[in-house]
Amino acid sequence: MPSTYTNPVYQQSCPDPFVLKYCGVYWAYCTGVARDGRWFGVLRSPDLAHWEQLGGAMEPFPGDWPCLWAPEVTYHNGSFYLYYSLGDEATMQVRVARAATPAGPFIDCGQRLTHEPFAIDPHVFVDENGSRHLFYATDYLEHSHVGTGTARVRLADPLTPVGAPVPVTRPRYDWQLYDPHREAKGGVRWHTVEGPFVLRRKGRYYQMFSGGNWQNPSYGVSYAIADQIDGAEEWSQVADGAQVLPILRSVPGAVIGPGHNSVVRGPTNLELFCVYHRWADDASARLMALDRLDWAGERMLLLGPTTTPQPVYLPTLADFFDEPRPADLGPRWVCTGGAWATDNGEATQTAQAVATAVCVADAHNYVAEVSARAIAIADDASYGVALGEYVCFLLQPGRGRIVAATRQGDGWAAADLALPTDFAAQAFHLLRVERNAGRVAISLDEGAPWQAYVPADVALPFALRTDNATAAFAGFALTSGWADLFYPGAGPAEDWGWHGHGWSVANGELRAPVGAAPVLKGPLPPAYELVVNARLGDRGRYGFYPTATADALGPLVCVERRAAGWALCVYAAEQRHAFALPASFDPTRTQQLRAVVRGGSMQLSWEGLELGAHPVPTDATMLGLWAEGGAAFELVRVTAVL
Repeated sequence: MPSTYTNPVYQQSCPDPFVLKYCGVYWAYCTGVARDGRWFGVLRSPDLAHWEQLGGAMEPFPGDWPCLWAPEVTYHNGSFYLYYSLGDEATMQVRVARAATPAGPFIDCGQRLTHEPFAIDPHVFVDENGSRHLFYATDYLEHSHVGTGTARVRLADPLTPVGAPVPVTRPRYDWQLYDPHREAKGGVRWHTVEGPFVLRRKGRYYQMFSGGNWQNPSYGVSYAIADQIDGAEEWSQVADGAQVLPILRSVPGAVIGPGHNSVVRGPTNLELFCVYHRWADDASARLMALDRLDWAGERMLLLGPTTTPQPVYLPTLADFFDEPRPADLGPRWVCTGGAWATDNGEATQTAQAVATAVCVADAHNYVAEVSARAIAIADDASYGVALGEYVCFLLQPGRGRIVAATRQGDGWAAADLALPTDFAAQAFHLLRVERNAGRVAISLDEGAPWQAYVPADVALPFALRTDNATAAFAGFALTSGWADLFYPGAGPAEDWGWHGHGWSVANGELRAPVGAAPVLKGPLPPAYELVVNARLGDRGRYGFYPTATADALGPLVCVERRAAGWALCVYAAEQRHAFALPASFDPTRTQQLRAVVRGGSMQLSWEGLELGAHPVPTDATMLGLWAEGGAAFELVRVTAVL
């Protein structure tokens, strides 16, 4: 069963929460002084649902600093960097501290990263090409809406800004009003946009931010979009506060002032969670909360704020290597060659040999993550991951290269990839693997993925591998499922595992022509969550078959127009059941539908709204997509549910 949580997920003070995922473990940092006198409280969790308090992160910086705000921690090459703002509220600066472990202690690096009189809420975004960017909030006094907005400056390395900062998102709308007559600023009408956090999806950049005053009902979290990270123009804001509201905002009588968020991958590594604070019912403290974050096309969705128990789905197989296994890694692994053991949260292979540890998880399509480091370095030694007898992705730090190869016939086709010039081999680095039908994508430290093509019907069991190297692995998780995002230029429908006629991939969508037969994809996990983003053309209907087999398509879940408005209908045998959709539902705009299928039942939702349940067969092996009149599918995601 999944872990569950109920917001607030942590019942003690935790303002401005930032969550880092490192070697599969979650670390949260918050504003203020911890009980042990150190700055910035630290929490730890294995699953986002259960949190343990550890103390403070940072040794105090010398001097009298009454305001210690908004810590954020990044990891790079074995070091953890804590970015924070401090001052006396009227004047604030952004600084950075460093530590060898996520728990600290962090020591200030002696550098001020900003030079404006007021700078707060630092956030570091690392793009796929490795470029680093510092976002923060600062004051704009010569602007149509005077107040605090966000800025960006390039970082040459974790400690060194280069060039002049440029505005990213300045106040623009009345919902961002902080104080109509702010005495501390000379009585001016003051607006606030702060707390930046940046994500990338399908080649576009999204900056989340908090706007306004938490005491006002208009306060909330919205976002702005840009096509490039370092453009000179301000990013395009989405919410105007009238026609389009912030995606996270107060719920009268239930949730007060949710804001200042960060985003982190969930335990399955297939979904994202937005972590934010909300005020206690008596306004005595800001408490940590979290909810799922997603997209429907370019529209960002936050499925909250929730106040009822929510699931956190767990991986199909995870291993923290936290129990002693001196001889091998069983029972989750089958080891050949080398000398495998576990020690202090690591799986180690300490013989200079060709060795593999094959995961026993039964999954055809999957997402897997593991962190790896070298114990010793030799020119020809390499370590990393392998997928069956078809793919290997091995780090070879002695030569500064990555051995990325795919089997072709009786031989191998290898790509010539370079490791970053500053690559620290004896530090942990994240490897992310996605096997999706005939496509394999593997990335190092969240960089641009290397892609390979394999036979779609062959099994590719995940394996840890060393070639004449000694290495350690940590924080392994594998989840059965897939995420089809239909990236532009990424191949036809068949490459994504969809079988049928006439369907095509164009402009980031899987498109159904008028009159096309359904397309099918499998295999499916025994129980799963299905997420479908789709839009309709000028007319017709669209839907999906969540429990198809080779002999029968099963019930059809269909978006169609009825006399009372749009509905999500289930057609099963001679029966039809209709779940009404909101009056605002626009089928020509990309919408998100969800179905959780397990134990002969299907629970249906539209975005964050639960619609109801319907019985389904228990022998599903495939998923089908269907359209009448033409439709486009922007995302299809399947996540195994334990």
